[in-house]
Amino acid sequence: MNFTNSLLKHIDKLVGTLRSEEQIQEILKRKFTKKEYKVFVAFEEGKTIEEIKTIVKDDEEKINEHYKVAKKKLNQEKIKKELVSYE
Repeated sequence: MNFTNSLLKHIDKLVGTLRSEEQIQEILKRKFTKKEYKVFVAFEEGKTIEEIKTIVKDDEEKINEHYKVAKKKLNQEKIKKELVSYE
């Protein structure tokens, strides 16, 4: 999965350049709950709702909620600042 492309797709206003893939992954693991992270990654990898249901063992409504919250978190200034490299 390419974290950079996924983040650029979901972040509204981004000032600066995103960090490396490994750094982005570590930041997201820290900032998201385990389920939010798993659901976000699964959606971005193009998995179906049925596949995601088996991964996180939740219903469709909860899965969509986790995804929505994850996308919302990506647009918080505090998290955006961490994701950006100021070099």
